[in-house]
Amino acid sequence: MTAQRLRLALDAGLLEWPDGPVLALRPPPGLEGLPEDRFQIVHGFRPDVTAWERRGALVQPQAEGAFATALVCVPRAKDHARALLAEAIGRVGPGGLIVLDGQKTDGVDSLVKLAKSLLTGVEVYAKAHGKLLWGRVPDPLPDLAPLTPPLTSPEGWVTARAGFSAGAVDAGSALLAAHLPARLQGDVLDLGAGWGYLAKAALASGQVTGMDLVEAEFDALEAARRNVDDPRARFLWEDAAVFAPGKRYDAILCNPPFHTSRKADPAIGQMFLRTAARLLKPSGVLGLVANRHLPYEHTLAECFGEAQPVTEAQGYKIFHARKPRQTGAARAS
Repeated sequence: MTAQRLRLALDAGLLEWPDGPVLALRPPPGLEGLPEDRFQIVHGFRPDVTAWERRGALVQPQAEGAFATALVCVPRAKDHARALLAEAIGRVGPGGLIVLDGQKTDGVDSLVKLAKSLLTGVEVYAKAHGKLLWGRVPDPLPDLAPLTPPLTSPEGWVTARAGFSAGAVDAGSALLAAHLPARLQGDVLDLGAGWGYLAKAALASGQVTGMDLVEAEFDALEAARRNVDDPRARFLWEDAAVFAPGKRYDAILCNPPFHTSRKADPAIGQMFLRTAARLLKPSGVLGLVANRHLPYEHTLAECFGEAQPVTEAQGYKIFHARKPRQTGAARAS
């Protein structure tokens, strides 16, 4: 794990933090070894941001200013990892120190190879199924443009590296957009809105009076702001597990995530379903899309009085669910 590798390298004297401010890009909650009082955490994933804030850390969703050192904690998405490395290099400038850490299962090896081509004096420390790398930014700066190509879908959607379906419309979302609940109206929630594809489809109905887009990834939500230009839309950077808007919705749309690592975790999607039941009006309807293999039927039956299969195609299944059971939702929340 990152915390173990970083601490071991510091304790062994293999790595030392230089003087000056340190930028930490997407560090896992509880990471130890960052220099006291001179590090800035930048993280866009709301649950991790909350975890850091509970420890008293100041967290920003976007970096500002220059730094002497930057730590990049490698995310799972390759394009996102490359973009973070580019940002780190740009923020510290020539002579600055770059520290990169990640798990092999998250693709750290390819990023280590890339970093070796961009930095000087590179050292690599392999431990705990991952690698820690550090090196200096050369002068002049390397060309960073290839690391951050525009992420626009062929249809013109602005997408985000930090989030779901970067660079293309997700087939599951497209299927749900083609099978939205009939007579969609009133106050609607897109739970796990990503960069706004489903929300925009729902807003085509003139009967929708309000649309809340709830998304945990800051960059995805910023992309949604560009895609969904509608006065009925509100953009909320929130964790679906604890989202509490103080109201209930006439309809909820959901294409829930089902992994935070390489391994599928249906419990994440099940949590989204329980949140939907908690936030839906008694007369409301849930429109859900899920991968065909995911076992959501039991949770739907637990949380809703009616759960109707609508269609299956391209490896996805669509459900419309009604009559939310608040007891089932509350028990699992």
